[in-house]
Amino acid sequence: MADRTVTLRRYPELEGKTFLICVGAAKCGTSWLHHYLGALPGVVVSPLKELHFFNARFAGNALGDTDAFALSRLAFHLDQTGEAVANLRQRPTFQASVDRVQMIYDDNAYFGHFSRLCTGRTRCLCDITPAYSVIGPEGFAYMKAFCASQGVRLRILFLMRDPVDRYWSQLRHLQQMNPANDIANTWPKALDSAALTARADYRGVVSALDQIFPSADLLYLFYETLFDAAALHRLCAFAGASFSPGKPTEPRNETTVKLPLPEAARDALTRRLAPQYAFCRERFGDAVPKLWSG
Repeated sequence: MADRTVTLRRYPELEGKTFLICVGAAKCGTSWLHHYLGALPGVVVSPLKELHFFNARFAGNALGDTDAFALSRLAFHLDQTGEAVANLRQRPTFQASVDRVQMIYDDNAYFGHFSRLCTGRTRCLCDITPAYSVIGPEGFAYMKAFCASQGVRLRILFLMRDPVDRYWSQLRHLQQMNPANDIANTWPKALDSAALTARADYRGVVSALDQIFPSADLLYLFYETLFDAAALHRLCAFAGASFSPGKPTEPRNETTVKLPLPEAARDALTRRLAPQYAFCRERFGDAVPKLWSG
């Protein structure tokens, strides 16, 4: 649980900026989104696609130790060919990795990271970390209060995808990360994973976001229509950025394991995720893509 006794420094570089946090969901195009937003004039994204700051403090549904990963990533940079100091001066991801390790013991390092990235032209800063979706109402309340320590306009984005397709995509990604997962045979166990189930709980996430944040500070979009001009216009207006058409034909972080969804798994996932389909259709109506099954 996060320590609320820390006194946070206020960074004048952030004053008046829009601070956009994409809280998920996983496997909903967030890598593409990171690249898209980072290419917009006046928009700054962290060189680390996922910072894992808030979920490290509310780690109940973690899929791994994100702070330990931050240390291993820094060790990787330190071990690269060449002189470490020269590499650090030249490589934004190395610099960001140092910032992220500092966040383990100094909460000020989170906004310090973004203040360092600011320029005179910056209008919007972005943290795109899908794992934030599982931090729950307490975590979102902490996020809101934490960001209120700065003079920023906080905006929260949540992306959704057909629940069955998203779940299977995440399982394929986990097998890509570790072939021993063998999801063709172990998928039934995944249905009982609390961490994976939490990432599929649109009803829980949306209800928590609606409870904590003003509606004007929330934007809900769908993976299947994310690349359309209408959705990107809404996103850019929400972020206070100038519109630019996206390039959906340029995949980012695409899962290389292409295992087709077994029929038994589809049936089981459809039954398990039926409440999510029902909730989304009631909550979002015609905005839910027609491509969704369920």
